[in-house]
Amino acid sequence: MGTGRKLLHYAFTYKKSFILAIIMLLLAVVAELTGPFIAKKIIDVHILGIEKPWNEVQIASKQSVLYQGHRYKRSDHFVPGEAKGKEVRILQVGTTYIFVPQSVPEGGQRSFENQQLTMKNGDNLHTYPAKEISAKELWSFYQPQFNGMIMLLVLYLGLMVVASGFEYGRVYFLQSSANRVIQQMRDDVYHHIHKLPMKYFDQNPAGSVMSRVTSDTESVKELFISVMSSVVSGSVYLVSIFVALFILNVKLAWICTLIVPCLILWIILYRKLATTYNRVNREHLSRIHGSLNEMIRGIPLIHAFGRQKTFEEKLGHTNEQYYRSQTKLLSLDALTSYSLANVLKSLVLALVIWYFGGASLGPASAITFGVVYAFVDYIGRMFQPVVGIVNQLSNLERSLVAAERVFELMDIFGTDLIEVGTPISRTQGNVAFENVWFSYTTDDPVLKNISFEAKSGETIAFVGHTGAGKSSIVNALLRFYEIEQGLITIDDVDTRQMSLQQIRQCVGIVLQDTVLLSGTIASNISLNHPKVRREQIVEALIQVGGAHLIQSLPLGLDEPVIDQGSTLSIGQRQMVAFARALIYNPAILILDEATSNMDTETEAMIQSALDVVSKERTTFIIAHRLSTIRRADQILVIQHGEIVERGNHEQLMDLGGVYAQMNQVQRSLEKVIG
Repeated sequence: MGTGRKLLHYAFTYKKSFILAIIMLLLAVVAELTGPFIAKKIIDVHILGIEKPWNEVQIASKQSVLYQGHRYKRSDHFVPGEAKGKEVRILQVGTTYIFVPQSVPEGGQRSFENQQLTMKNGDNLHTYPAKEISAKELWSFYQPQFNGMIMLLVLYLGLMVVASGFEYGRVYFLQSSANRVIQQMRDDVYHHIHKLPMKYFDQNPAGSVMSRVTSDTESVKELFISVMSSVVSGSVYLVSIFVALFILNVKLAWICTLIVPCLILWIILYRKLATTYNRVNREHLSRIHGSLNEMIRGIPLIHAFGRQKTFEEKLGHTNEQYYRSQTKLLSLDALTSYSLANVLKSLVLALVIWYFGGASLGPASAITFGVVYAFVDYIGRMFQPVVGIVNQLSNLERSLVAAERVFELMDIFGTDLIEVGTPISRTQGNVAFENVWFSYTTDDPVLKNISFEAKSGETIAFVGHTGAGKSSIVNALLRFYEIEQGLITIDDVDTRQMSLQQIRQCVGIVLQDTVLLSGTIASNISLNHPKVRREQIVEALIQVGGAHLIQSLPLGLDEPVIDQGSTLSIGQRQMVAFARALIYNPAILILDEATSNMDTETEAMIQSALDVVSKERTTFIIAHRLSTIRRADQILVIQHGEIVERGNHEQLMDLGGVYAQMNQVQRSLEKVIG
C-alpha cells in the first residue's frame, strides 16, 4: 500500500468530520462566488440599465419618473398587457447623460454637440435631437432602482456573513479532524515501537526514532491542515469559477482553461525536483535530533573530558548540510511559486484583453460591461487558489516524505506483546537451554551450543570476560532476540510458543545501568500499574533492604525523579530497580551486573536481601565480582559464546581452570586496592 493510500486510510477514520468540512467549504465557496453575479446584475440592470428604452405612461407608480411634465417608465418594468406609450432613450456620452425623445438603434459610436446626438455605425451616420440631463433629473431616473440595488447589496452582505460562518466551520472541522488523525497516527507509531525487535534500536539512535514520532508526524499534520485545506478549497474554487465563467461567456472561459494544463505540468515537474531535496532534509533533521539527544545524554562525560568543541563541530557540520539542502529547496520555491502564478495570471489577462480589444466589443457584441466586470473579478479570484496551491507544493512534498518515513517505521515487522500463546498457569521457574545458537549478525555467532538447566529456586551465575556472551543468554531467554537453533523452555514450554508478555510477566530483571523514568520513586517501582498498591511498594523495598535509604529522602516514596534519577545516589537508584523487579513476585529473577556499581555496605545489604528473595524463585546472576556468586547453586563460565566450565564455587576452584584463575586475579587486585 502506497503512502497516499495509507494517509487516505487514516483520513477515512474520521471521514464524517472531513466530509462535513468539505460541505462547509462548498457552501462557503458558493456563497462567496455569488458576489460577482450580484455585482453584474447591479451594474447591468440597475446602473447601466438606465440606457434601456423608456416608454411614456399616464398613471404614476413607483417605477415611473416625471420629466418635463411627462411620465416615463423603463420598458423592462412593464407587466404583460400594460399599455406602452412613446419610446424615449437616456444615453451616456462621455460623462454626460442626454435625453433623446425617440427610439435609437443599439451600438455605434456616440457624440453629442449642439443639442444633437450623432451615432456612427461603420460608414453610416445618424443624428437625433437630444437634450442634456441635469444631475437632479438624472437622480430622479435612478430612484426607481434604489430599492432593487439595496436588496441586492443586503443579499451580498448576507452571503458574505454566511460564507464567513461556513468558512469558520470548515476550518474548525478540518483542523479538529487533522489533529485527530495525527493523534491516532502517533498512538499507532508509539504502539508499534513497542513491537519492534531490539535489533532495530541497536542500529538506530534514539533521536532518530524520536524524530519520526514527533517531527515527522507534525509535518504530516500540515498535510491535512494546510495542504489539504489549500488544495481542496483551491480545487473547489477553480471548478466553481470555471462553471461561473462558462455561464458568463463560453469563449472567454475556454481561454481561461489554458491555466489547467500549465498548473498540472508544473506540479509534476516540481514534485520531481522537490522530493529529492525533502528526503535529504528529513534525513539531516533526523541526524540533528540524534546528535542532540546523544550530546544532552552525554553532557557530564563531554564536559569532564573537555570535548565540547568536538561535539559542537560535529553537530555544526550536520546543521550546515541541513542548511544547504534546505536553501536549495527554498530557492526552488522562491523562483517558481509566485513567479508561476504571476506568469499564468498575466497570460490569461493578456488573452482576455486581446479578446475584449477585438471584435468582441463591436457594435454587434452581446457582452455587457457587467460581464466584463464579473470576468475580471473571477480571473482575479481564480489566481488566489492557484497561488495557494502552488505555495503548498513544498509543504505537500515535506508532508509526503515525512509520512513515508513514518510508514517505513510502521512497516518494520514487529511482534505483539499480547499475542495469544500457549496458556500457562503460574510459572514455577524451571528454565532449560538445549543446544542454543544465536548471533546478532549471521557470520558471527555469540552463543554456541549453549545447554544448561535451572530448577525452580536455584541460583545460576554466568561469569566470563566482557563480550563472552553472558548478557546474550538473558536476551535470548527474554526473546529480545530470536535464536537461530536450539530450544529454550520455561516449565517445559517452548518460549516461542508463549507470548512475549507471558514470558516477561514471570521474569524480573535488574540491569547494571538503572533506567529510571520521570515521576516519583513510587511510580518508578510500580511503573504506574493500577493493581500495585502502595503497601506492596513498601514491602518490596523492605525485602531488598532499602527502606531506610528511601526514608532518608525528603518526600520518601513521593520524591520526584528527574533526568533519569540524577539527584539520587547509585545505591538508591539500584534499590529502586531491585524493588521494581520484585514488586510483581516473578518466578525468575535476573541480575545483570546488578551490584557492580554499589559500595561495599550497600552490596552486603543487597546480598542478604537476595538470600531471602531468591529462595522461592530461579535467579540468574551475571557478575564480574566473583565474591557475589560464591553461594550460587551453579556457575557457568562462558568464553567466546561457549560454556567451558560448570559447577559450584568449590567444584570450580578444585578444577583449577578458568574460574579459579579469574578468582585468583580478582583477589590479588582486591589486596592491592585494599
